[in-house]
Parts: sequence; structure tokens; C-alpha cells
Amino acid sequence: MNILAILTVRNEGAFLLEWLAHHRAAGFTDFLVFSNDCQDGTDRMLDRLDEMGLITHVRNDGPYGKGGIQFTAYKLAEKHALLAKADWAMTLDVDEFVNIHCGAHTVTDLIEALPQATAITLTWRLFGNAGIVRYEDKPVTETFQRAAPAVMHWPWRAAMFKTLYRNDGTYGKLGVHRPRQPDPVRIGQSRWFDGEGRELNRKFAGTRIFSNFGQSNYALAQLNHYALGAMESFVLKADRGRAVHSDQMLDLDYWVERNFNGDEDRTIQALSGPMRTELDRLMADPELARLHGEAVTWRKARFEELMLLESYRALFGRLLTTPPSRPLSKDAARFLTHFANLGRKTRQQ
Repeated sequence: MNILAILTVRNEGAFLLEWLAHHRAAGFTDFLVFSNDCQDGTDRMLDRLDEMGLITHVRNDGPYGKGGIQFTAYKLAEKHALLAKADWAMTLDVDEFVNIHCGAHTVTDLIEALPQATAITLTWRLFGNAGIVRYEDKPVTETFQRAAPAVMHWPWRAAMFKTLYRNDGTYGKLGVHRPRQPDPVRIGQSRWFDGEGRELNRKFAGTRIFSNFGQSNYALAQLNHYALGAMESFVLKADRGRAVHSDQMLDLDYWVERNFNGDEDRTIQALSGPMRTELDRLMADPELARLHGEAVTWRKARFEELMLLESYRALFGRLLTTPPSRPLSKDAARFLTHFANLGRKTRQQ
């Protein structure tokens, strides 16, 4: 099978090789990667990986449509030959790591475990900051091992998923969390399953982007989401801006809704051996090793530049003073959900 990962990146060269090594070990066969406006050499690293035949790099330098940078990239991907030949496809970000719990921990094992599925939702498991302040050039998957509990009642972002789906023509467009524009003839034949192996209702085939609250969604697979990283890295993430909502600066609201550290989760280490083998092979290339080192140096220098500005210095200070987030009880979440539903009904009237 051709299993395609579609990735968009900007100024993330320090993390790129680990991400690629992990997902090669996890069984993805093809990588279509879009870059835009990189100052740290990410684009040059992607050029080198393209020369080596490991990925396909497309520069997404604009102009951008009303959907912004990421959706402009997806429109380019929809016309690309790699997507046309893919049997399965999935859109991902560089801070998201597919984590399969069945078989030999590969995507193929997950697909074989759910032979009737045409789409499989991999729910985020949010990995917190764990009090790590300084950025270091170490694998993300080995550095951050504190996560949200398997059962969360709030916030709804803790239940968001990304979709691995069969590229059989049922959907005409790519989306951040799920394929879009379903074919009205084919959609009735689609079958969606979640990371626990449960078949999902028809809403998931059409519009849903998050799993149900108050239950585990991870028995067969999950998506490790390292959205925060070290506090230094979060300051750089705020500087980079959001890929989708580029007009919204990252601040404490984003941090607090993701900084859960109550549970330890090392399950991704099941692929640490194959990942390390792939990573060592990539770093054995002198050009990739040089570019990786330059990206690391750029990150450290950029952080020091940003700390001279009051807004970023204030953000860093808030990160230092804010404690880890506390998961809400079922009753507290029910209280919030009650008003969320009332608000939705009011807007519909």
C-alpha cells in the first residue's frame, strides 16, 4: 500500500528529522511536505531530503487563498500525483506523532486490525510541558512523556482527532482534521472507526472533528500531540504564528488548554529502536547534519532576539508562573457543556 503523510512546516528544521524518522518507522511510505517563508533552513533541508528520494518538497510561498497558508497547501496537494496514487492519506503537523498500539506498531497493522474501515480517527493525546524551560536538541518523543489522562471531559480540544482515510474518491478535498467535500453517492458506503476500534455514526463521515468526551479513545492508536514543547520553543511558536488562524497570536489560553501532565505515557517508545535507526541514517548525511545544526543554532539565537521584546518577554514570564493545567471533573465539564449547548441553540434561533 501507498500510505501518504501530508505535512506543512515553517521554521521547524530542528524537529523535522525526528518526525520523518518516526513516521518512516511507523510505516508511512510517501511524504508530501509544503514549506513557506522559512528562516531556519527548513526549506533547504526539505530540498536535500527530496534529492535523496525520501520526501517530495513543494514550496508554498503564496499568494494564499482566504483559507490561509495551510489550506492553500492542501489545494496544491489535491492536484499532486502523490495523492492520486495514495491508497491511504493523512494530514499531519510536525508536532503530531502517530502512535500505533497494535501489531508491530505500524499504520499497516492498524489498517489490518480494522479491515472494514474506510477512515480511522486518531484522537490527540495532549502532552504537556512537564516544567521544561530551556530548549535542547533532543528527540521530542523522549523528552516529553507527561500527558493528559486517557479519559478527559474538557476541553473539547483534548478530543480532537486527525483522520487516516482510504483515498478511494469518497472525499474531494483535504482538511486539517478530516477529509472534506464528500461525494453524495459514495459517502453512504464509508465506514468510520475510532482509535478503540469502535464503529462511528454517520456524523463522523460528514462533519465531526472531535471524539466523544468521557471515554478512552486510544486502545489501538492515538496521535501524540506535543503542542507546547519547552517554554523557549513555545515563544518561538508564538512568533511563527498559527498555520490556520494566522491572525491569532498564541498566548496563555492555548497553553492552559494543552498543558496536562498528570499521566506518564511512554508507549511511543515501542518504535524508538526503528526510529533511532532511521534518524542515525538521516544524520549520517553530512548535508542534513549541517542543516539540522544550523536550525538548532537559529532557534537559540531567535529566542534571544525575541526576549528583547516586551510582548515575548511577558509571555515567557507568564509561562514560568503558570502551573500545570488541572483536568476538570465530569460535573464541572457538564456545567460548561450545558451552557455551550444553550449558546449554540441561541445562535441557531
